[in-house]
Amino acid sequence: MVEGSGRRRTGQQARAQGDVTQVAGDMHVYPPPVPGPLVRWPVWVGNVPRLAAAFQPRTAVRDQAGEARREGRDVVLSGAGGVGKSQLAASLARQLRDQEHSTGAGLDVLVWVRATSPDQIITAYAEAAGQLRLAGAGPEDEGGAARLFMRWLAATRQRWLVVLDDLTDPAPLEGWWPDSGAGNGWVMATTRREDAQLSGQGRTLIRLGLYTRDEAVAYLRRRLTDAGHGHLHDPGPAGELADELGDLPLALGHAAAYLINTRRTMPDYLSLLRDASSRLGDLLPPSADTEGYGRPVTASLLISLDAVDQADTTHLARPLLHLASLMDPLGHPASAWTTPSALGYLRTARPSQRRRLRRNHPAVTEDEVRSALECLRTYALITQDTATAPIRLHALTARAVRETIPSGMLPAMARTAADAILSLWPRHDHEERELAASLRANTVHLDVLTRPALWQPQTHACIYRVSGSLTDAGLYQQAIAYDERTARHSNDIHGPDHPDTLSARNNLAVSYGDAGRVQDALNLRERVLADYERILGDDDPATLDARHNLAVSYRDAGRVQDALNLSERVLADLERILGDDHPATLRARNNLANSYSDAGRVQEALNLSERVLADLERILGDDHPNTLDARHNLAVSYSDAGRVQDALDLGERVLADLERILGDDHPATLRARNNLANSYGDAGRVEDALNLRERVLADLERILGDDHPATLRARNNLANSYSDAGRVEDALDLSERVLADYERILGDDHPDTLTARNNLANSYGDAGRVEDALDLSERVLADRERILGDDHPDTLTARNNLARARDAAAAVQQPDTATSAVDTEIQRPSGAPE
Repeated sequence: MVEGSGRRRTGQQARAQGDVTQVAGDMHVYPPPVPGPLVRWPVWVGNVPRLAAAFQPRTAVRDQAGEARREGRDVVLSGAGGVGKSQLAASLARQLRDQEHSTGAGLDVLVWVRATSPDQIITAYAEAAGQLRLAGAGPEDEGGAARLFMRWLAATRQRWLVVLDDLTDPAPLEGWWPDSGAGNGWVMATTRREDAQLSGQGRTLIRLGLYTRDEAVAYLRRRLTDAGHGHLHDPGPAGELADELGDLPLALGHAAAYLINTRRTMPDYLSLLRDASSRLGDLLPPSADTEGYGRPVTASLLISLDAVDQADTTHLARPLLHLASLMDPLGHPASAWTTPSALGYLRTARPSQRRRLRRNHPAVTEDEVRSALECLRTYALITQDTATAPIRLHALTARAVRETIPSGMLPAMARTAADAILSLWPRHDHEERELAASLRANTVHLDVLTRPALWQPQTHACIYRVSGSLTDAGLYQQAIAYDERTARHSNDIHGPDHPDTLSARNNLAVSYGDAGRVQDALNLRERVLADYERILGDDDPATLDARHNLAVSYRDAGRVQDALNLSERVLADLERILGDDHPATLRARNNLANSYSDAGRVQEALNLSERVLADLERILGDDHPNTLDARHNLAVSYSDAGRVQDALDLGERVLADLERILGDDHPATLRARNNLANSYGDAGRVEDALNLRERVLADLERILGDDHPATLRARNNLANSYSDAGRVEDALDLSERVLADYERILGDDHPDTLTARNNLANSYGDAGRVEDALDLSERVLADRERILGDDHPDTLTARNNLARARDAAAAVQQPDTATSAVDTEIQRPSGAPE
């Protein structure tokens, strides 16, 4: 059963979030990272951008950077978009790179990386490690290879330069900022931010602003001369033009492009600019200029738009620029404008086509879109490194363009952009994390600019997609904050009883549950179900969804009988309303099997799981994803029933099927691999379980990152395998790291944190640290009683484990008085099924 119209979650997915434990940390000990004999010097990684036409050296800033380098300080170039940070960094990098090695001043290693995310930095460093042939650097472990490269930079005598271009988040700085203390290396970064962190640790923050007047005039002269139109330059008007444009590099680029493409003289352009400023006084008032660039800049931009209209044979450039101006200034995928929704909109948006009947509008081709984008690049209205690279607009450019959009067109344009965003969203965010992050940012930006366009007449699906994407990325607190805002906006726009508002509140409950706020999720779901029953009636599909979701919350809260009762009702309702073979009915039947398992009714759970699988094989076929999920769940039921060999045989089949159909890295494949490791453990195949859990952890670190909750659970599972294998110290070390990670990422009171704390207490006991085990067991019980209640199954486990810890402590002090509480201990899960 679905969890609301915005996001979906089945009961078997809820089962996948059970006690799956893990541990993190790089346990390898690498040899000294010394390059091998096959290194081809010099080593270049990444592409240093070409210098823009008429590039200005920015002498004063270069002098600051040079002085900082001589003092052994790294440099951070900070400034607003469009002031030329990357260009200056590229110029400095090229100067160092291209010096003759014979002078002894050239570079041996140069790494240029676009640093908008830690992943990009890690990939570039790993590539450098590979080119340097560092011992232990392999393509299967980018993180390890990147750390080897960092160590090499700190120890080498070779001359090197690392440029972190467009650093958007200072948070990963300390982990991936190379150590240049030896004096033969240097780090440069460019960023729009000015955080205090950027100027710490021996770094010099240099703010890059507008051109000086001399630089602005020199730019215009050289730009026109290099383009073969030096006759258009007039020294007197050049100074006036620079003054009118406020010496802003972005605006000067627009003006020069306009002069080159229209062949107008500077006096003519100045006349047009000044006339445009007076005519646009009401449209572009100074009060709207939050960037501080002034009205003349926007006037210059709009003159360029007129020139684009004359040069654009496709008649698509202006509507494309309108669409692009609604997107995130930091970049959006160029492929958004070749999606069916965008092409359909552009078909009727061509200015020369609007008056024709719709049936006579010629279809828009992808080639026409690319041609129109090329025209916009020619006039410097958009920036794009390659034809497939993200499109970026300076925030001022975008704002000026938006202010030319007729108000009546904005809703259709906003929903077109939203349709384009949604069509690009990857099926699984982990497969294209950078794209997913960009789409989230663009959705939020689009909504802020155009609200309530994406909410009327119904809330657009991309609004809901952001919430699920944040959860998939492990950003649970951000998901809660987003869903709380979404629920407020929906209430304000639609009212409290609108189905979209109920869906938004349901999604907030989902995020509460994901973040471990079990009681908050349960309370909200009870209210949502009551509202659905009141507004839509007992048998509406949305009401059935809400009833199912409440059953999931009852399970999460340990209210086993309530979950079972509600699951039986949901299944009976679906069988009556939709029939025995409807997909929703099959999902509900599977979820009831899970509830039977929770209630200890193992045989009923097994029987129902076998029926679900048989039905799905009959209706959907052997290889349908739902069938594979059901087969996987049946393997878990076999394990619960103690049919170890059946669970093992079916688990191996499930994993082979998923690897064949969905691939090695699909989330379902990773879950199946984890559960097969559990079956190996149940069968006493300790070494097989350990090896498979090491692989699962490596896969999750590579795919989801070190801090994703699924990765943490896999680390904890590996710690348990170490314990099973008698590797007590390894288990203890990993358990301590897992707990520290959980406390840092999910907080002290998250259920997974409590489980990790319980498992660490067990590890202390295994290691003979009985007092530490006792102290931590007492805290675990107190926490679970406070958070989960006295009767929650996890609380009962903690109470039993505390009795065991007390017995162990008593046995140490008075060996003859120990009780038998350990015989009834509920052991920590060695790796709960996903």
